[in-house]
Amino acid sequence: MLAAKNLEVVYDDVMLVLRGVSLEVPRGRIVALLGANGAGKSTLLRAMSGLLDVHDGEVRRGEITLDGVPIHHLGASRIAARGVKQVMEGRRIFVDLTVEENLRVGAHARPRTVKVNLDRTYQLFPVLADRRKKVAGYLSGGEQQMLAIGRALMSDPEYLLLDEPSLGLAPLIVQQIRDVIVEINAAGTTVLLVEQNAAMALAIAEHGYVLENGAMVMDKPAADLLADGDVREFYLGLGAEGAARSFRDVKHYRRRKRWLS
Repeated sequence: MLAAKNLEVVYDDVMLVLRGVSLEVPRGRIVALLGANGAGKSTLLRAMSGLLDVHDGEVRRGEITLDGVPIHHLGASRIAARGVKQVMEGRRIFVDLTVEENLRVGAHARPRTVKVNLDRTYQLFPVLADRRKKVAGYLSGGEQQMLAIGRALMSDPEYLLLDEPSLGLAPLIVQQIRDVIVEINAAGTTVLLVEQNAAMALAIAEHGYVLENGAMVMDKPAADLLADGDVREFYLGLGAEGAARSFRDVKHYRRRKRWLS
């Protein structure tokens, strides 16, 4: 299990971003993490993958454990070597390299399984196989997201942390990404999915968390979150009867979330 317990994260020694956050990602599951922009979702992923120091952040209190062993004091490379890999928001591919060169970069920790993992990635993403010699910067946004996920898979991760994989993509591509996440999980990779597309995330997750202003405010099975009135209203854009709200309704809406009352 990958877990955070009572985690506090500070940036630049002064900015407290996470305040006592706890979260569990059991092996073999898909866990969804929801929250608005600025809630602290990416910060939590950075803490779990060892990338906080790149952003002048640090864990001040609490801990992150992998199978009960603390890992929050380790660097990103040592955490990655233990099977925890992150696909960052914005894809972050090497735009001047070809598709296959990007994938081979992801395999640096597993050089003996490059061929097997290339075949697996091309099977998951046939469009990447068709474009394997193409410069990655010329791919569409959806293809670049597939490449970013494929690059992470090239090192056989046990835990895959996905930060907004559907952001800015067309609905058809979002559906393809959703199906691939399910397939990756079915093959044995545990997934922590950070998403603003709450409907997609909760549809495939077994458990979900809601992060608000650096604090965890809800923690329920995904089906219960889908049925929760506040989640439906504030994250799915649905009213009490399940109808979508118009912009005018939202603009003049004043009811507070129950957890902030």
